[in-house]
Amino acid sequence: MSVTPVVPHHIAIVMDGNGRWATRRFLPRLAGHKQGVDSLRRCARACVQRGVRVLTVFAFSSENWNRPADEVSGLMELLAMALAREVPQLKKDGVRLHFVGERDSLSPKVRDGLGQAEAATADNTRLVLNVCFNYGGRWDIAQAAASLAARGEPITEASLHSAMGLAHVPDPDLVIRTGGEMRISNFLLWQSAYSEFFFSDRLWPDFDESALDEAIDAFSRRERRFGKTSEQILSAHPDPMPG
Repeated sequence: MSVTPVVPHHIAIVMDGNGRWATRRFLPRLAGHKQGVDSLRRCARACVQRGVRVLTVFAFSSENWNRPADEVSGLMELLAMALAREVPQLKKDGVRLHFVGERDSLSPKVRDGLGQAEAATADNTRLVLNVCFNYGGRWDIAQAAASLAARGEPITEASLHSAMGLAHVPDPDLVIRTGGEMRISNFLLWQSAYSEFFFSDRLWPDFDESALDEAIDAFSRRERRFGKTSEQILSAHPDPMPG
């Protein structure tokens, strides 16, 4: 008898490999990023269909400013175009957008676009899509501590957590990285403390529904103990269950 996979509530993805995908096809790197937007659209729709409630993606890290200037400017233009093109459909599909990251260094045009996209989808409830843009895990911890200090509040685990950029959603159950690299590259350092990790050799533009299902299936087979023993987990769930 087949067992229905346990679907993670919150999936986070490092979308790696756009540039390499383009280079292998003798295309400019920006062509890979454009293809990556299509993969994100497909993945978000698949998450809705499978019952995932939160999807968080690493779109642009604070370190990506060190890339060639033409690639960075192209990414900014791509973001503006993607927002204009995708937001109406995301709104129709019940997806709520959140952009997580430092905004002060972004252009007024980009900042306005992010705010308008969030406002347009604010009432949606089927899927929360967090787009980490100009984001870094260390930045997130530092800004949370700074905001607490500025308010004169004690810095504890609970208060730090509440000041993080993803305080509006539970921590990710599953973190996926595409592109064959096995590191998290300053992504969700705080939030992924107890996440399960899945590393895929597929480049992000090639990451499709079957690849997502493979990751979910692998997650289903993990035993998540959160510091407890296997015996404690089994006693709390006497019926055999995957995950």
